[in-house]
Amino acid sequence: MRDFKHSLPMELMRAREATMAWFRPMLRDHGLTEQQWRVIRALSETNGIDAGELASRSFLLAPSLTRILQHLESESLINRKQDASDNRKAIVALSAKGRRLFEKVAPFSESLYADIEDKFGVDRLEELYTLLADLHETLNNGR
Repeated sequence: MRDFKHSLPMELMRAREATMAWFRPMLRDHGLTEQQWRVIRALSETNGIDAGELASRSFLLAPSLTRILQHLESESLINRKQDASDNRKAIVALSAKGRRLFEKVAPFSESLYADIEDKFGVDRLEELYTLLADLHETLNNGR
């Protein structure tokens, strides 16, 4: 068996943790958890989506997403309404306040991306995105 620290899942986790170490302080400064930010980021690219799709896009389990949505709704950052075509589904969208928060935090996030690009290299980062997308597609198609 391969060395534990050189297993693919462990290397991916180490890379994720190294990356998130850059973002967590900024998110904390804005009163956000990384999971809340993932939800806000996912919603920023839509006019509203159902909770199942939101869970999929933000890589959150339904119970965790439910708690996060309750919190974001209590802060007036999102709006929820019933899907007109399926009353079992809720459509979630950023509220005006949520959109303002996204617009406030996004430049700080982009600044961190610029720092990472400076340290790691723009070309290397693009290559990493491509390799990770290829890995995802290959492994998903191989099931």
